[in-house]
Amino acid sequence: MDVEPGSHDKARRLAAVVVIGVLSIGACLQAIAIAVGMTQDQRGGAPVSPGQVVLNALPLCLLALATTVPLGLLRPLAAAVTVTLASVVLLVLHCGTIAGVIAVVLAAYQLGAVGAGRRRQFVAIALAVPFLVMAVASRDFTATLLASCVPIAAGTGFAIRAGRSETGEDEARAVLSHTLTEHLARGERARIARELHDVVAHHISMIAVRAETARLTTAGMPEAGAERLREIGDTARAGLTEMRRLLGVLREDVAAQEVGERQPQPGLPQVATLVDEARDAASGGSVRLIVSGPAGSFDPGVELVAYRIVQEALTNARRHAPGAAVDVELRYDEDTLRLRIRDNGPGPGDDRPPSGHGLLGMRERAATVGGTVHTGAAPGGGFLVEAMLPVKPDGVSG
Repeated sequence: MDVEPGSHDKARRLAAVVVIGVLSIGACLQAIAIAVGMTQDQRGGAPVSPGQVVLNALPLCLLALATTVPLGLLRPLAAAVTVTLASVVLLVLHCGTIAGVIAVVLAAYQLGAVGAGRRRQFVAIALAVPFLVMAVASRDFTATLLASCVPIAAGTGFAIRAGRSETGEDEARAVLSHTLTEHLARGERARIARELHDVVAHHISMIAVRAETARLTTAGMPEAGAERLREIGDTARAGLTEMRRLLGVLREDVAAQEVGERQPQPGLPQVATLVDEARDAASGGSVRLIVSGPAGSFDPGVELVAYRIVQEALTNARRHAPGAAVDVELRYDEDTLRLRIRDNGPGPGDDRPPSGHGLLGMRERAATVGGTVHTGAAPGGGFLVEAMLPVKPDGVSG
């Protein structure tokens, strides 16, 4: 069964109004009965006029209402103090009511259940003090009853409030844990997306380039063989397109992926091998590796980022500027590593996008170690990727 939002609160408020109304009516009726008895005692059994009854009943009714109505009109602390004072006055006058007793107990419970802070806790316990004094001094049954019940009601309120607070904290911790898990999962999926894009795209694009190169450069190849190589190239390019679509889904957190077994991570020593592979796959272009400065010791995470940036830049050059010459420059400074990958392709007029998963992945990787990446058209034509990486990631002391 569907429940409208706030229906439980409305039901509780309605129940509170009904209870307070019943207590108020009962208190007034008992106060009137007490007033009639007091008037008869004053007249010594003589006939009692309505005016005399009203004169005695009016202040008692007002005091009786003061023991019940504040529960619904005032805040818990003010209501508890007001109800207690009114009940003490009625007991001093020997005019206590059953409704007043119930109202004091409810006020103590309410203060304990919704009140916060040591002051309210102290007041909730202190409500019993005047009744305890009266019980000891006059041995009044009602005062004794209240001196016993008020601390119990307040303690019950404290216990219920503590239970609600603990439940709320558990729910908050559960929500926080779920949020943190989701955040970590999104970060891990983004990292996996970068790894898949960099590694798989690199190899698939190399398959496409080598198939096309073999078809164009092999003399005397039968038409059937050339057709097979053309199909291999088309299939590889279709695979790249499908992979980019799937990576888009992965980046949007629509699909959950599992982390497979990891191979040893490459670093700067493997950049030379990467350049050699790109040179072998190039059709009509050259790929050079230029190293300057004394090679230093870099954090493995920084070396991995450098390797992936070079890998992605070479992949983009093969895809968007086939046949173009590419220079890969590694410049070792005292506390930074500078990467510069430039091709002499068509430049601003070519078909490579200003942004994409590859370029975005470069920037994200560099940012994880405190580095920066800038991409764009190179002066004089072609495309340029420049990166500056620290010796150690931010936050890692040497």
